[in-house]
Amino acid sequence: MKLFAAIDLLGGKVVRLRQGKRDSATIYSDDPVATAVRWEQEGADGLHIVDLEGAFSGAFSSLPWVAAIAKRVQIPVQLGGGLRTEEAVEEALGHGASRVVIGTRAWEEPEFLPKLAARVGSERIVVALDARNGEVRIAGWERGTGKELIDAARYALADGAGFLLYTDVSVDGMLSGPDLERTRQLVERVPLPIFASGGIGKPEDLRALQRIPRLYGAVLGRAIYEKTVSLRDWREEVGGKGSSS
Repeated sequence: MKLFAAIDLLGGKVVRLRQGKRDSATIYSDDPVATAVRWEQEGADGLHIVDLEGAFSGAFSSLPWVAAIAKRVQIPVQLGGGLRTEEAVEEALGHGASRVVIGTRAWEEPEFLPKLAARVGSERIVVALDARNGEVRIAGWERGTGKELIDAARYALADGAGFLLYTDVSVDGMLSGPDLERTRQLVERVPLPIFASGGIGKPEDLRALQRIPRLYGAVLGRAIYEKTVSLRDWREEVGGKGSSS
């Protein structure tokens, strides 16, 4: 199971939100590049960067940070938040992102994902399944779609997604434990590499995710910033760093 360290950017600072609420932001660093280098040194397999301004408003603003980070680290960088046009996706990939994370536009416009996959390749597309009580949400998690999680995942597979990222938004940033059951259902029913995200707060949460056969990876946020989980200790526990493909 690969571990990706989350770097959420808001106003050029590294922050974390609780349950996706903007007014809950905690600032952890004003140096995103140093943060990225730190997580690579501690054993992250990749970086999961989110442009929160883009997620909330569509006003994408983090490309300079993405480019600077990609030049300093050797691990993959995947970027999400505000990527709602094919041109924005290509610009992100051109600035050093290995993959892009697509959410809102994939659900608002059914033609978008197939066209994007044909243009840049499925292997560079992660579709975000941000859900509360099993319903996929969009626009910074502020709007429901009426789409049930498993059905949405199957649509994403058919439309050209290369990876899926499942976040239980009700526990994101709360350190209260991930949604193991829905994560397990996704992995069992949808044949794509899947990242689990949201609620991971202690090493036992990682051990529980590790026990889900074929789970591709997990995204760690607040837990590593507040040191309730150590990337370095986890790598020692499982016997070294995983592949960073």
